[in-house]
Amino acid sequence: MALSEPAFTDAAFVAPAFAAPAFAAPIPSQRAILHRTRGSGHGTITRLVSPADLGQVLKPFIFLDRFESPAGGEPPRFGMHPHSGIATLTYLIHGQAAYEDTTGEHGARGTLPTGGVEWMMAGGGVWHTGAPANHEHVLGFQLWVAMPPALELATAYSIYLGPQDVPRAGPARVLLGTYAGQTSPIPAPSELTYLAVHLKAAETWRFDPPAGHSVAWVAVGEGALTAPAAVRGGDLLVFDASAHPVHFVAQTDTVFMLGSGEVHPHDLLTGPYSVHTSAETLRHGQAGIRDRAQLLRQQGRL
Repeated sequence: MALSEPAFTDAAFVAPAFAAPAFAAPIPSQRAILHRTRGSGHGTITRLVSPADLGQVLKPFIFLDRFESPAGGEPPRFGMHPHSGIATLTYLIHGQAAYEDTTGEHGARGTLPTGGVEWMMAGGGVWHTGAPANHEHVLGFQLWVAMPPALELATAYSIYLGPQDVPRAGPARVLLGTYAGQTSPIPAPSELTYLAVHLKAAETWRFDPPAGHSVAWVAVGEGALTAPAAVRGGDLLVFDASAHPVHFVAQTDTVFMLGSGEVHPHDLLTGPYSVHTSAETLRHGQAGIRDRAQLLRQQGRL
């Protein structure tokens, strides 16, 4: 799915300008919160992370958009656009989305349902598009993951999972990586875990990071919880680099995304919709995008 407009180079880290509501007394936790943001809004999309700001702190998690439109509202729609050097993962909390991409011999197209996952490994260049398939409430997240050098120019491919294909560990849906004995069918490009956690009001959950995962963050889709500070829908928290667990208490029915992983040890060199580890691989990725654009024009799709 393609929910990454406008270009990330215009995004900026924006500190929140609100006082966190005191839903409940914070619970003890040894993992400190380093950053808190509500990002910058672009219509129905909120840019929470980009490679120019928090992506430098959270890499391999280098970009995150939260998108939402109400039932009957004007949903976000995007034309074909390219990527290279990264992978995108889109998770739908509510709504359905039509998708199309240029992977494989004939490309792929279909509809992603509520609870579905789209994984697009852009590699040496790919084009894709997506838009909500109806006018119901739409809510979800799109994440960009930085690739190691061995994968940043690999052949592009995509994987689309229905909700029944996503492994679960208690309230956590394992979208990428392994957690609590459950492994996503999507091959993780590095040591990382990406979860969608669904809690009912008053439920508690503890996240124990896998060994070596010093990067950790949480982005709330909807609801309110303590983690251990009070957070609400639209908030993103960045935790310190430690091996300590994080305890969550849901104040209302809540859905949040959690990323955890080892630090991506490479530089982030950016182009429009592309992130690579070197100037040379960025040039190759941009050339791959141009080659695929020429084919799309010949087919009348661009």
